[in-house]
Amino acid sequence: MLPLVLVLLLALLLFGLGFAVKVLWWVAVIVLALWLVGFVARGTGTGGGRGRWYRW
Repeated sequence: MLPLVLVLLLALLLFGLGFAVKVLWWVAVIVLALWLVGFVARGTGTGGGRGRWYRW
């Protein structure tokens, strides 16, 4: 009975990790897309050059 419970716990753990990794991949893709849009859509600065699109 104990090996069955351990196998089920391992399967549940791996399923949870796989789901979390898949969600993190989607978050990474969305952040990359937003970064690319911001990089392309940045405006010109006061000196005529292209400035940073973020304000850090």
